[in-house]
Amino acid sequence: MTLLKRYVLKLFISLKYITANVVDRNNGRIVATASTVEHALKNTMECGRCCNAKAAAVVGEVLAMRLRVEGLEHGQGRGIHVNVDKEIEKKGFQNRTKVWAVVNAMKSNGIKLILEDEENVASGSSHIRQRGDEFVNSRN
Repeated sequence: MTLLKRYVLKLFISLKYITANVVDRNNGRIVATASTVEHALKNTMECGRCCNAKAAAVVGEVLAMRLRVEGLEHGQGRGIHVNVDKEIEKKGFQNRTKVWAVVNAMKSNGIKLILEDEENVASGSSHIRQRGDEFVNSRN
């Protein structure tokens, strides 16, 4: 079974800022974005800290609100895909708390996320199942 990944969460983390985008892969456009670069978010951060786990959680909450406004909280029934292992590997291991802060903030605000891992994506099979409100990656 081929799993179509229309909407994908992409994160950009620098030393100063965090940006989260949801990209529509069919036409290559960004459907929703949130970043600590925005003055509205930057002014709410305490002591100008724009790149810590609290800031990442705020970015996730704002992105979730913007997705709900667009009507994409369920990704048109297919969910929004995020490969957490790839994002952590790409951003560096020290940024894993920021990546998980964005993901958990989006899940807690009602966004349907489909978590993937490299092993299952490479094999073409999906061992992702949902239990209650959390996602569990089961491996053989």
